[in-house]
Amino acid sequence: MFLARRRFIARFLAAAIIGSAVALPLAAQNKLDDLRASGAVGETYDGFLVDRNGKNAATVEKINDKRRDIYRKQAKAEGVSLEAVGQVYAEQIM
Repeated sequence: MFLARRRFIARFLAAAIIGSAVALPLAAQNKLDDLRASGAVGETYDGFLVDRNGKNAATVEKINDKRRDIYRKQAKAEGVSLEAVGQVYAEQIM
């Protein structure tokens, strides 16, 4: 049962992420990709971004707020913790 729930969460998050990536303006998506590639921001084990150089705090906060909303909704729907949803997401992108 646990693995089935985990797979469902992973599929839901993948769809949500793809949907939000499509909804982002191309320039914003490219900016996030560039920040990741340069090492200025990184992904954490709990599914959130971290600002590694202190210059992208506003961008990181905005994206993390959106992710937190997605995780919270999914956690409520699945009856699991927000942290569990974030960890599943982190596994998908790492």
